[in-house]
Formats: sequence, C-alpha cells, structure tokens
Amino acid sequence: MRLVTFVRKNQQEQQGHQPGQPGQPAPEFVGALLDGDTTVLDLAAAAPGEAAFGSMRTLIDSGDDGLRRTQELCELRSVQALLTREDIVLRAPLPRPARLRDCGLFIAHLESGLRELARRSSAGAEDPAAEFERLMASGRFDLNPLFRERVMYYTADHLSVSGPEDVITAPAGAKELDYELEFAAVVGRTGREVKPGAAREHIFGYTVFNDWSARDLQMLLMPAGVGACEGKDFAGSNTLGPCIVTRDELPDPYALTMTARVNGQEWSRGGTDGMHHSFEDAIVHLSRDRAVHPGDVIGSGTVPSGTGFDLARSLKDGDLVELEVEGIGVLRNSVRVPALPSNAS
Repeated sequence: MRLVTFVRKNQQEQQGHQPGQPGQPAPEFVGALLDGDTTVLDLAAAAPGEAAFGSMRTLIDSGDDGLRRTQELCELRSVQALLTREDIVLRAPLPRPARLRDCGLFIAHLESGLRELARRSSAGAEDPAAEFERLMASGRFDLNPLFRERVMYYTADHLSVSGPEDVITAPAGAKELDYELEFAAVVGRTGREVKPGAAREHIFGYTVFNDWSARDLQMLLMPAGVGACEGKDFAGSNTLGPCIVTRDELPDPYALTMTARVNGQEWSRGGTDGMHHSFEDAIVHLSRDRAVHPGDVIGSGTVPSGTGFDLARSLKDGDLVELEVEGIGVLRNSVRVPALPSNAS
C-alpha cells in the first residue's frame, strides 16, 4: 500500500494557509493512494471511530492488524471516503516521527564528498591541481575506516520535518542551499537487540528523504568538531514524502533507481544497490542496548553524486528540486535562497 498524510484543500483555504509553508494549521488525515495515485481513500472517513486511523503514527502503532484493516478498506472503496488528488494537499507522510536518524549507508558518497572538499580547499592555490594531489596524498581527506566497519549516524531534528511541495528556505546567513538524494525506512515495531534475520520484519515501509544542507554554513561550522549545527538543522530541513510505501510493495528495496532533477533537468542518478550497509544493518546496530520504536525514521545517507556539492553545482533562488526513488515516487520542493545584505560577510 501507498500511505499518505494530507489536508483537505477547502479546510486549508478556510484556515488562511499560504501554500508551500511547513507546519499546516489545517487538520491532517491519513489516507491510501489508489488508481495510480490519482485517488485518495480517507481512512478515517472509511472507518469512522477506528483509532488506528487517527494519524500515520497511530496506524503504524496498530501493527499488522492495522495494515490488514487498511487493505480491507482499500478493497471496499467506500465512495464517501474517496477524494481526488485535486481535493487534497499532501503533507509529510509521517509529520512527527518518533525519532529521526540519518545514517552513512552509502560509503561511495562520503568518499566523493571528501574529494570535492579537497578540490574546494585547493582552488585558491597557485597550482590547484598540484595542491589537490598533495591534499589527497596527505590522508586528511580519506574516509575514516569506521564508516565501513559499522553503521555511523547522527540524530536529526524530528520536529523539523517538511513535506511535498513545501518551500525550503535557506537558514539565516546561508547562500548555498543543497539537496541530498536519500530514501528512508520507517520502523514499524518495537525491538531491542534485534537479530539480523529478524530485522526486516521491523520495517513498516519506505519513503523518499531530502536531507537539506546549507553548505557554506556546514563548511564553516564543522571544523569546530560538534557537527553541522545550523548547516543541516533549520526550519523544514528534513523533508519526507510523498508517501510511505509499505514493505510488501518493495520486495527488493536494494534494486531501485534514484534520481534528482532541478528545474526538470537531471542532476543526479544512482541506485540503492550501492549501499554498503542495509537498513537491516542499521536496525540491528540501533537496537543494541536499547530499542527501536514504531515511527522511528532511518535515513540511508546520500547516494553517490546525489548532491549539488558532489557535482560542484549550486541551487538558485526559486529552483524546483525533485527527488525520485523508483517504486516510491517524486518528492518535489522549491527553494528560497534570499540575497544576503550587502554588508554581510
């Protein structure tokens, strides 16, 4: 099934909402996409009073029983609960994750990012090519072996989630906003000390993930040694969507094509088959000495070439960014990169 969170357009308009702004005041509903994603079944309207359909979190918490009931409702197709895509606005499918961690499951991206950082660092030298070779030979831009040995991750802000069609605005002082082409697994059941053979059973489904980054702030702040700070942590910086595809719909999540387009032009292409670690590996690692929980989101990290930074290209104010993962869908956002004051550094 393909599950969404949405608001009704008429309610959104009555509340005076401006399209494209994260954090909607209009009531949110959980639904299932039908008919090639052209129709939405409002699950709460199809099953009035059933607690599982109060939100995506309650549906995930309801476990296998909730999914079986959802499938029944999709087959019944109650006419009064059907909406067209023109009737609704999609929100992040899981607007309030229990927890959000982004992992380094694609090793090749991390290596290419380090090479690009070395290239930028050498650009001002008298002989940039020679300086680049010197920096790479120094070992300073080698990937730490720990990334290959174990699942490395950072905890992102689960309260700063945006969704499809939201406008993403660069944080104050930034002028280089960048996308990151990722996908994510949504945890569907509690597990502690999960064994490798049981890890897949803990996955509820998958969604597209854009881990937005303000590259200039990130490069300024990371040398302090405490992370990217507001280089990755700003309003709406974690975008999920357009839907959550349940685990059964993707029998092999590690054979999917991933693409990024800017203003309709393809910038990035890769595949989930390039993951060094799997989501199952991440669940095993993250459940050691503690539990993973329903509604946890685990990001894959970025596919190789999956950022403008990798390609030495930058987004401009007003650009439309589309991330697509085969079998899941297209996550579409426009960006705002306000001009800095003339006296800003």
